[in-house]
Amino acid sequence: MTAPDAAGLRRLTRELLAAHPPATTDRTDFLKARFDAGLAWVHYPAGLGGLDAPRSLQPVVDAELAAADAPDNDPRRIGIGLGMAAPTVLGYGTEEQKRRFLRPLWVGEEVWCQLFSEPGAGSDLAALGTRAVRDGEDWVVDGQKVWTSSAHLARWAILIARTDPDVPKHRGISYFICDMTDPGVEVRPLRQITGEAEFNEVFLTGVRIPDSHRLGPVGEGWKVAQTTLMNERVSIGGARIPREGGMIGPVAATWRERPELRTHDLHQRLLTLWVEAEVARLTGARLRQQLVAGQPGPEGSGMKLAFARLNQEISGLEVELLGGEGLLYSDWTMRRPELVDFTGRDAGYRYLRSKGNSIEGGTSEVLLNIVAERVLGLPAEPRNDKDVAWKDLSR
Repeated sequence: MTAPDAAGLRRLTRELLAAHPPATTDRTDFLKARFDAGLAWVHYPAGLGGLDAPRSLQPVVDAELAAADAPDNDPRRIGIGLGMAAPTVLGYGTEEQKRRFLRPLWVGEEVWCQLFSEPGAGSDLAALGTRAVRDGEDWVVDGQKVWTSSAHLARWAILIARTDPDVPKHRGISYFICDMTDPGVEVRPLRQITGEAEFNEVFLTGVRIPDSHRLGPVGEGWKVAQTTLMNERVSIGGARIPREGGMIGPVAATWRERPELRTHDLHQRLLTLWVEAEVARLTGARLRQQLVAGQPGPEGSGMKLAFARLNQEISGLEVELLGGEGLLYSDWTMRRPELVDFTGRDAGYRYLRSKGNSIEGGTSEVLLNIVAERVLGLPAEPRNDKDVAWKDLSR
């Protein structure tokens, strides 16, 4: 089948709207029909929510649906599934896995989380110690994961675990899909400096994962994980936002509305950060355009770095601008939010929440190494553990 052009996609979208009027169609039913029509992500293969069309034509569909006030699939709520699990399943999954997981993932019927980071292997993710041991047709998994967003809501998780401790750390990892409702999976809230607990610790004790839920070959999970990680950094650092839609927005609004707070020094700093925020926003737009042409590259790491640094500098400026008022904090009640709200609540919340930006989704130190080595082509750091079996590493 020939992939449709813009006119063809416009026609198909209007046919979908005619057959399933948004005003009278159940939201989930509409989303399922959209997926089945190949209008979910048009660049995906036919039968998997797409039509093999150029990714650049997705806005044609989105504009038609927005004009008709059609429901969306709440992409912020299911961001891990859409931004990280889906491209990995598409790239490395079997046909059966793709057909099982992609539709409920995109519709939002099944939430996903990511079981990567560990207490002893965060910045050095490849040093992870969670073990998966083969037992017949299953793998038995034991270990602990941490900083897991949405684990308390998720049905499925993408999981990396060590399957061979006798080879160097990058080569003994395999990649699985874990059912979060299975026996042995325990999720505990991880309360943060804001008082919220949007992250979790996840304990895995004798969890049995069928081999049919493995993504990619045994021992090549690190390669599979790179697809997830590159997409994760693009998702965090390259999010689509309007001008002043990020952390700079509340600060700029306060500056305009409260002239009594202004000083010359704060003015100069605000101008500098406003320009940097706008540059970051436009760079994110360019990064998304690069995605149209292929897979995300290491440039996403640079965007994620900029996102973390800017959020912390802007939120710090906001606290200074507000003086004593900026130090107030409205409510320490523990919450379990479904969504990460970087700009929500008050200045004190934004200041505290931004501290996590340089940790979540890859620490700034790790991302600096990626930018240095893979973008700038600088010499790699000396690595004494490159040819040492994982079991022999000092821990």
